[in-house]
Amino acid sequence: MSTRSAGLGSFAFFLAAPVTMGVLLPALLSGWHADPAPAPAISFLGAIVALAGLTTVIACFARFVTEGRGTPAPVAPTEELVVGGLYRHLRNPMYVGVIALIGGQAIAFASVAVAVYAAAFTAIVVAFVRLYEEPALSEQHGAAYERYRAAVPGWIPRLRPWSG
Repeated sequence: MSTRSAGLGSFAFFLAAPVTMGVLLPALLSGWHADPAPAPAISFLGAIVALAGLTTVIACFARFVTEGRGTPAPVAPTEELVVGGLYRHLRNPMYVGVIALIGGQAIAFASVAVAVYAAAFTAIVVAFVRLYEEPALSEQHGAAYERYRAAVPGWIPRLRPWSG
């Protein structure tokens, strides 16, 4: 896949998935306001967590285009296994980024509904990774993915980057 096609496809998928799941649904649940408002320090902390999550997701999407020559969308997967950047520390940084984006909003707006949504989203994503994504990557990339999977944790980052 060309870099241009991968970039356009990734941008479309970014709008369809992370923006919908990580921004629009939390906005519908919280209205992006809290009543009563949490302490400013709590709101600021939530905003930092959400911004870190969004930054992570954007970095992962860029990595899929440049290193993987494809998109995060299952219908247009990467040609190469993506193991650089944040993927040297964690196998699922994109999902962790979306979870942080949602969780940060739950904190910033003191929203129980968004916190419950974050927990449900996490459970669904973990199940999706275990039941679909890991078997698909194993089939597509074989021994290379199995080596990567054995060395890099799925959900809690390793401190030293994997050198592969």
